[in-house]
Amino acid sequence: MKKVLILEDEVNIRSFVVINLKRAGYDTIEAGTGTEALQRVRENPDIGVAILDVMLPDIDGFEVCRSIRANNKRMGIIMLTARTQEMDKVTGLMTGADDYVTKPFSPAELTARIDALYRRIGGDAMAQSELLTQGPFVMNTRNHTLEKTGARIRLTQVEYSILKLFMQNPGRALSREEILSAVWGRDYEGELKIVDVNIRRLRIKIEDDTANPTYITTVWGFGYKWGA
Repeated sequence: MKKVLILEDEVNIRSFVVINLKRAGYDTIEAGTGTEALQRVRENPDIGVAILDVMLPDIDGFEVCRSIRANNKRMGIIMLTARTQEMDKVTGLMTGADDYVTKPFSPAELTARIDALYRRIGGDAMAQSELLTQGPFVMNTRNHTLEKTGARIRLTQVEYSILKLFMQNPGRALSREEILSAVWGRDYEGELKIVDVNIRRLRIKIEDDTANPTYITTVWGFGYKWGA
């Protein structure tokens, strides 16, 4: 059964999420503090998606996200943020989260986001062996790896999906809406900002000079283009 970690210190909210995810067929693992969540991750290496609240009584959700990402690039991570805390969304994505959901949220919305992350994980695992080569980059779609001039670059699940889309469409300008639909799914109801933040993260990892990107270039007023 697909495992989901729920890190939320408010018992009522956590129980509400657990009940709805169990109804959707997920195996849930609960944690009320950041320290407890990291322990649960160590005990359950097969967790596929983690839902992390930002405000916690000990270490916050951002630090938990960083700690998970230091050892696990494939796990899907969704941050729970307050609707008024705009910077929480950006900070969460920059620390390695794949998505965010703002409170208050509907069970259907959260379940749909988790479903989308699991589809991405499962789809890549079933991919046939294939090498995508563009400039100094070599992507192995079966092993889920990327190398630049022979050096391994570690990507999150979302970063990998975005870069794969670019490498499959070299020289083609892709709109933000097109990237959002291809990576997060047609039914995704989040903001386009999530595309921009993940592009920024990708540039930090692959560009020689992030101030003057040459691989992922901006098409002003439209989107981005792969120019390797």
